[in-house]
Formats: sequence, structure tokens, C-alpha cells
Amino acid sequence: MGQGWTRRDILLALHETEGVGPATIRELRERELLEACVHYSEEEWIEFGLPPLRADAVRRSLSRSFTEERKRLYAGMGVEWVTVEDEDYPELLRQLKNPPAILYVQGRKELLNYPAYAVVGTRLPTAYGRQTARMLAERLSDVGITIVSGLARGIDACAHEGALRGSGSTIAVLGTPIGTIYPPQNAPLYQRIAEQGLLVSPFPLGTPGHPGLFPARNAVIAGMTRGTIVVEAAERSGSLITADLARDFDRELFAVPGMIGSPKSKGTNMLIKSEKAKLLTGPEDVMADLWLSEAGLESRRRVLEAARQAEEGMTEEERRIVQLLQEGPKTSDELAELTGIPFGHLHALLINLTLKRKIEQHPGSLYSVR
Repeated sequence: MGQGWTRRDILLALHETEGVGPATIRELRERELLEACVHYSEEEWIEFGLPPLRADAVRRSLSRSFTEERKRLYAGMGVEWVTVEDEDYPELLRQLKNPPAILYVQGRKELLNYPAYAVVGTRLPTAYGRQTARMLAERLSDVGITIVSGLARGIDACAHEGALRGSGSTIAVLGTPIGTIYPPQNAPLYQRIAEQGLLVSPFPLGTPGHPGLFPARNAVIAGMTRGTIVVEAAERSGSLITADLARDFDRELFAVPGMIGSPKSKGTNMLIKSEKAKLLTGPEDVMADLWLSEAGLESRRRVLEAARQAEEGMTEEERRIVQLLQEGPKTSDELAELTGIPFGHLHALLINLTLKRKIEQHPGSLYSVR
């Protein structure tokens, strides 16, 4: 290997070269040519199978100056990169035939190997779809399941928001390089996920945006998760592509039933009718499936530990208030009557729970769980 080169550096240089895809990198690794290719001439790259223009590009990329410049650029943005050979690369994604050689990440990198489910759906949901996506994501987040979605408008955004309300977290897999926010109206949510969750992109900085990037984004979503939940999808919804990928990758697939005749639920209802997806009636269906999976025991240990830590953050009285609010929003007067807690002390508890982001206050002294 060239002086100062590591396999991580080589993988980064190859991945940053336009036209060098996962299949080429996989072949180099399988034929044990990763270190040798650093010294390839343009002719040797052509002999390997690359066309002349791509051979010249990859030869220039495999230079110390190019690689160090890219590393400095990502470090300055607070972006890390994880290679397919690293321990913290998502294990489920690594099992695919041609996984991305590099994932660019910003935020809580440890989430890459937490038990995770994808929640996807239409960009133009009904009120029912928005409410359902938020509820499912929050309830699953509360038991330690990481929610993965694509930061698109509609169901994706609702899933991320619901997960952040819970005690777990969320991963946004981008159809753009990190630092490029699409759609722009999701900028506040993007920032929250960067701070509280994890941003992931399979695309190098500078990759121009185009619709062809989104299938690769969807493959990462389906590939890194144990299963996918589809909430409202029209007959030709893009989220059905993610559903098909989940099935191709032998992952679990759930669909939320929708109103008969609703165009927004035609795709999800057809998934259920054709028995391609399991009928989802509540978050308990996913939890039961997760416990029965091959990695169920370890997943359950992590989930229960997350739930225990969330519970430890509240007193017994605070837990009682949260339990009551999980049944539905209530006023401070109603909570005082139901709990028997003196109003002054109750008011202090409500302030603490609000600061802990367990509940939120609405006009008229009305409270609800976040």
C-alpha cells in the first residue's frame, strides 16, 4: 500500500470519483485489489474494465492531495464518513449485494446499529395519515426503536417529528449530499435531526441533485432497517418503491389500512389485499415482530434499556401525569382532580415535565403528551 494510505482513504477516493459505483468497488475488494489499485496506470484501469475518461478520473482521485482535501472539507462541515468495512457501518445494509461503499453521517453515529424501522408514505397525506405516522413513530421511539425515513414532505416529515417526540430518535436518509436541504421547507426539521438524531447520505459533497438519486436513497432506507411501514400511499406513490425494496431485501413490510375509496390509501390497501404487506393495526404489531426476529433478544435488551432510562428520568408523580395525558389532553383542573395532587405542587410538576419535553402546554391550561 502506498505510504500513508489506508483502506478507508482508498474507499473514500474511489467513492468520490464520478462513475465508480458499488459494483466496481465490490469487485476490487473481492479480488483483493484495493491496495494495488492505488498504483494503477490509466491503461491498467482500462484493462480492469473502466472506460478511458473514467479511468483517467479515478487515477487522479487516487492521490494524497485529493483525498486529504476531501477529508478536510468534511471535517470542516462536521461530517463523518463510514466505510462498508468499518465496524459501525449498518450491519443489515452491509448484507446487501452492492451496499454503498461510504455513508456520510452527521449527528449520533451510534444510531446506525440500533434496532430500526422505516416509516414512509405520500408527500400529500390526509390528517389521518399525518396523525397515524406521528403516533406510530412516537410510540415506537418510546420503546427504543429508531425511526428511519427520507426527510420528504408529508409522511416522512411526520415520522421524523413523531420519533423526536419519543424517548428514542430518528435517522433521515437524504436524497442529496449532507448540507443540501431538500425540500427547503424542512430546514428546521433537518437542523433538529442533525442535533438530536442522525443525517445519512450515500452521496459525496457536490453531487448534483436529480430524481435518479432517490432510488438509491430508498435502497438505503429499506436496507438498513428491519422492516418498513407504509402509511398512506397512492397507487403510483414513490414510497411503494421502498416497499418493493424491503421485500426484495427480505425485510418485514407493514401497511396501514386506509379509507375505502381514498386515492391516498389505494397503494397501501393493495399491499394488504395482495398479501405483500402485513396489516398494521398499531405499534404493538411491529414490537411483536421485532421480538420474534433473529436478532430479537439483543434488540429487546436495547429497547427495554432505553425504556428504563426514559422512565428513570421521571418521578412517580410525573409518570402518573404522563399516563393520564396519554389517554388524551387534559386541563390542569382535570389533572388535579384525577391525581389528588395539590394544585401548587401539580403546577411545578407540569413545568418540570414541559422542560423535560415529555408534555406540552396549550392555550387554556390544556396539556398533552409530546
